[in-house]
Amino acid sequence: MEQKAPNPLAKHFRQPKLYLPLPSKGDFWVDGTLELPINKEIPVFPMTAKDEITLRTPDAVLSGQGTVSVIHSCCPNIKDAWGMPSIDLDATLIAIRIASYGEFMDFGTKCPKCGTEHNYDLDLRNIISSIQRPDYVTPISYDGLEILLQPQSYFSANATNQIQFEEQRLLKTLDENMPEEEKKTKFTSHLNNLVDLNIKTLSDSTRSIVSDGNTITDKQFINEFYQNCDTKLIKQIQTRLNDIAKQAAIKPIDVKCDNCTHEFKVDLTFDYASFFDNGS
Repeated sequence: MEQKAPNPLAKHFRQPKLYLPLPSKGDFWVDGTLELPINKEIPVFPMTAKDEITLRTPDAVLSGQGTVSVIHSCCPNIKDAWGMPSIDLDATLIAIRIASYGEFMDFGTKCPKCGTEHNYDLDLRNIISSIQRPDYVTPISYDGLEILLQPQSYFSANATNQIQFEEQRLLKTLDENMPEEEKKTKFTSHLNNLVDLNIKTLSDSTRSIVSDGNTITDKQFINEFYQNCDTKLIKQIQTRLNDIAKQAAIKPIDVKCDNCTHEFKVDLTFDYASFFDNGS
């Protein structure tokens, strides 16, 4: 067979713009989902035109498939973004934005004291460097058990968010004029779904449970255990997960009002549907 000649424009194809040290340091990834270089920094390429269109497609963003496709395109060392630990997601997407549009992003806020609106150039490199790896090393000790936690995979976290969204939409359909029995049935179903979702989140966030010298990692056993264990343990795990979420969260930034010199903190919440919109 005649071999196709190499593209003479190949040397002009996109190149990595930065190298990202993942917050997880490559831990918690399932075998085959990540090719981690020796220095533990993955190359990040700028987005293509196709990637930009993908991120502007509501269904693709809502399902998570759009995010996964763009990560695969821009971070070829990530072989299965569905399986990536959730603690790596923010840093990866911010790195893709930096590679595509530069280090700075326009950021608007309002002074809580005088109401003056301000726009700032937010240095996204500082945001990435502030993302910390939570403590997944310290086990939870309870009644002779040693429980080790782990981050959810992106697939699990995205599925959880979708279920929560659907449940919230269901609650809005509970019309005051709805027959009481029907309303009660729907609410009971909603409550059961929330309980199941909570147990699933706990199971997905559990790496292992050590009991009587045996290390249990089977998700079915762990899920069944959480369905039947003492509520005190459930609350203890939820408290630890809340602490972990705070450790992993993007830290607020310090802002000073140019008008009244009031200093205040601003929480950063990235809506990734608009985060990549026209580079602003």
